[in-house]
Amino acid sequence: MPRKILVTSALPYANGSIHLGHLVEYIQTDIWVRFQKMRGNTCHYVCADDTHGTPIMLRAEKEGVTPEQLIARVWQEHFDDFSAFHVNFDNYGSTNSAENKESAQSIYRTLKANGLIEVRSIEQYFDPVKNMFLPDRFIKGECPKCHAKDQYGDNCEVCGAAYAPTDLIEPFSAVSGAKPELRNSDHYFFKLSDPRCQNFLREWTRGGSLQPEAANKMQEWLGAEGENKLTDWDISRDAPYFGFEIPDAPGKYFYVWLDAPVGYMGSFKQLCAKTGIAFDDYWKQGSDAELYHFIGKDILYFHALFWPAMLQHAGFRTPTKLFAHGFLTVNGEKMSKSRGTFITARSYVDHIKNTEYLRYYYAAKLNGTMEDIDLNLEDFVAKVNSDLIGKYINIASRCAGFISKKFDGKLGDCDAAASSEFRSAFNDNEIARCFEERDFARALREIMRLADMANQYIAEKAPWAMAKQEGKEAELHVVCSTALTLFRDLTLYLKPVLPELAAQVESFLNIAPITWSGAWQPLPAGHTINTYQHLATRLDPKLIEAMVAANQESLKPMTDSHSETRHAEHQQRQIEPIAETINIDDFGKIDLRVARIVNAEHVETANKLLKLTLDIGEEKPRTAFAGIKSAYDPEKLKGRMTVMVANLAPRKMKFGLSEGMVLAASGSEPGLFILSPDDGAQPGMRIK
Repeated sequence: MPRKILVTSALPYANGSIHLGHLVEYIQTDIWVRFQKMRGNTCHYVCADDTHGTPIMLRAEKEGVTPEQLIARVWQEHFDDFSAFHVNFDNYGSTNSAENKESAQSIYRTLKANGLIEVRSIEQYFDPVKNMFLPDRFIKGECPKCHAKDQYGDNCEVCGAAYAPTDLIEPFSAVSGAKPELRNSDHYFFKLSDPRCQNFLREWTRGGSLQPEAANKMQEWLGAEGENKLTDWDISRDAPYFGFEIPDAPGKYFYVWLDAPVGYMGSFKQLCAKTGIAFDDYWKQGSDAELYHFIGKDILYFHALFWPAMLQHAGFRTPTKLFAHGFLTVNGEKMSKSRGTFITARSYVDHIKNTEYLRYYYAAKLNGTMEDIDLNLEDFVAKVNSDLIGKYINIASRCAGFISKKFDGKLGDCDAAASSEFRSAFNDNEIARCFEERDFARALREIMRLADMANQYIAEKAPWAMAKQEGKEAELHVVCSTALTLFRDLTLYLKPVLPELAAQVESFLNIAPITWSGAWQPLPAGHTINTYQHLATRLDPKLIEAMVAANQESLKPMTDSHSETRHAEHQQRQIEPIAETINIDDFGKIDLRVARIVNAEHVETANKLLKLTLDIGEEKPRTAFAGIKSAYDPEKLKGRMTVMVANLAPRKMKFGLSEGMVLAASGSEPGLFILSPDDGAQPGMRIK
């Protein structure tokens, strides 16, 4: 029986451009959805722009437009970028929709009726210049624990300490730079600490809806049996705020993270209105449909705790599974603007043009786990040219011309023995199983193994030699017809990954759109194909070089009349005030040294710290504790060069003695980036 499936991807925030890191998720999801549809399943794919919150409001104000105008423009940019990469949503909506508002308010009212909403007065910082309450991430100051400067209002990214914004020393507003004032305000909380939520989540997170590594992480957050580690979740924000007003609470708005996941429902409601699908068939408790969320591992907490608890106690079904993926690195490192590897979707389209090359490369890396994947640009060129051009396209380009020139475009009989391995691969369902389990990397390895077999068959038969020999016409006809049948079969397997190229192949072979359902069948003798046209060309490394150079160029200040239309990442970045001026003697007191990270490991009892062993050229390496656990995998830090403060007084911590401080950059937007010296720098070199 065909399955009923609803699939979502995380909602991209409407405050910046889609970049290559974002595309990992949407390409992964689109491949899986296309596979399900090819199998004959009823599968709907919905998504939306996440449009609410303080950053949207402030950016719109800065640009001199309304928030509605800003999000409408960004929505079109996002939609166009996704379309360019063949990400085919059944509906792409916006969280700022009537459907989403109705759903969010309905869920809130049900949770309130069930005694899971509580109002409390809290003390929080208020910006007297902007006349607004400040979210924690818009307050900065000195860490109350280690006294590091310019730390966020919720945690220190140097020592890893967690605290309330009111604990900061010399706090300031990241919006205006003003000294904030403490004021009281009533806030609305979802009682996640309620035993009903705790008990439900303990059961749900162990029930198979999460990947093993995600389930283990949830047990850490939930704590041991009888332990209550979850705290109530603040779901409100004060005016001014761009979002939905909470029912019966004037001046209070839903925090963006409440109505963002509800956006899955809002977008699906729009699809239901257009197509006649019954909403309750997919969302009500007891539904026999399957619901899958594809998300990044950075938002697992919201999707595996808040979201299912909300759904369960508001009378809705919970997700069948959450599919979390890792982050993207480029050339083994975080995407970097200085290196030109922070690449937007639009920049890729402008320079490379063929977006299916990236779809293929990502698919070749994705294995269904939460591991990070790396876009190695040199390997990207080599793999595209080797696999897609040298193996797959090569089959058609070597044989199609003979069918057109010598046999009037008509296929002959197929060599059953040569195609038996392909029949076996289809019948044993191995490739289908890999697609189902999102192990695209293994699926493509198997597909390329079959491509190698097809090329070996062609090489052994040498149709170019047959074409020059009299009496070989019949054999030539069989060989080329068989090769094109094998090419058709490879296209079937590759179609979820390369939908546009598959459509071109279907046109060339003069066949109906290929589906996965039904028995494997050869192309029949006498079938007429169209004249072969080049389906794809080799990827030129110079295009990659130009793209990287262009992204480096975009960082330079613009002096023309378009200086205000800089990259979206610049537009959304809040620049914090420059610190007080110091003299050269003050700077000279700080001894900065190049350090090699000899070892990096988790600190078991610390949520945000990594223990680093640092070589700065001394006889004995030093130990430092850094609050970078959220941003870095310890294994990938080993051997990396960085910069540390070498003459900082040692600090006794409960985890051990910290003998220095690693330097890292951060801004008002999320993100933490340790500093690295240029190539050639050696441990112990002083930075002057």
